[in-house]
Amino acid sequence: MKRTSNILIAAALVSGALLSACNRGENNRKPGRIYMPDMYESRAYEFYSERVSSLKPVPGTVKRGELLPYHLKAEDTALANAVKNPLILTKADLEEGKRLFNIYCGICHGTKLDGNGPLYNGGNGPYVAAPANLASGAKASYTEGRLFHVMTYGYNAMGSYASQLDREQRWKVAAYIRSVQNGGANAPSLGGDTTKPAAAAVPAPVVADSTATK
Repeated sequence: MKRTSNILIAAALVSGALLSACNRGENNRKPGRIYMPDMYESRAYEFYSERVSSLKPVPGTVKRGELLPYHLKAEDTALANAVKNPLILTKADLEEGKRLFNIYCGICHGTKLDGNGPLYNGGNGPYVAAPANLASGAKASYTEGRLFHVMTYGYNAMGSYASQLDREQRWKVAAYIRSVQNGGANAPSLGGDTTKPAAAAVPAPVVADSTATK
């Protein structure tokens, strides 16, 4: 009987010690050990570091909401002339293209597309070489595909804007430029609901004729 009592007393003492060790108050708790800290706590990355920011998407994948990849190379300018705008454009899309043009392109090409932006300013600005006149002249014959190509890879002194504008934005800017060139004579056709943003044009599925002979 005495031995049983000693066992119960010892068990009670051990239980009390364990309970007190598990909780020492709200601000004085000691959690268990972490045996795999790299899985328990995610590793922090500095997004603007050169290594992380230069990472490319996994080959064969397309970012959510992005258009299909552009496969032409920088030297394929002749092929770029024939590339069609994949977006179904609305008036709102042209307004967005104008807004983006004024932000990224107007400083050189001017808000009137005449090549007289603030950086040139009739030869009085800090940039001594006159930017291209997009409103008239030789560049006014560029198709939307060629304009998109130039924004993607750059041309002469102009660098690429692919890091500043995604593919959909570049197509909107190209459409806006065409809508202004030659007094609007080359304006792209609009379609769809003018209150909604552009959507990529999807070709109609080919349906086989069940009555066709084999």
